[in-house]
Amino acid sequence: MAFEIEHKYLVNDDSYKKMAVKKVEIRQGYLSRLPERTVRVRTRDKQGFLTVKGKNHGDTRLEFEYEIPYEDACEMLALCEPGMIEKTRWLVKFDGLVWEVDEYHGAREGLTVAEVEIPKSGLHYSIPPFAGRNVTGDPAYYNSNL
Repeated sequence: MAFEIEHKYLVNDDSYKKMAVKKVEIRQGYLSRLPERTVRVRTRDKQGFLTVKGKNHGDTRLEFEYEIPYEDACEMLALCEPGMIEKTRWLVKFDGLVWEVDEYHGAREGLTVAEVEIPKSGLHYSIPPFAGRNVTGDPAYYNSNL
């Protein structure tokens, strides 16, 4: 069984750009946005992915992600519910963890959120300087609600 333990923060400044080791362009849509099970299609640069996530229980939920052909992902995006998400993801290594900083585009322009996946719930970790208010568990910041 695959679990995702993720913490999410609003971003205070753009210092993450100088700290980033990589950036990728992402487009994603949802075939299902039900809280009990979201089904997401995503392209990341020229790769495609299909992801199924279960309902959040605190900072933890089931997650299954599979790489699919890029062309299939592009066609599936056309089947998704309205509200395509486009964002630039910056990958930042900080104190032994990889932070994913998402700069949203289009209707969500101006929103920047940092996420970090941790190996176990309750783990203490250092917060990078660009991370502000913790919004973990706030449904307003779930990608499926954006």
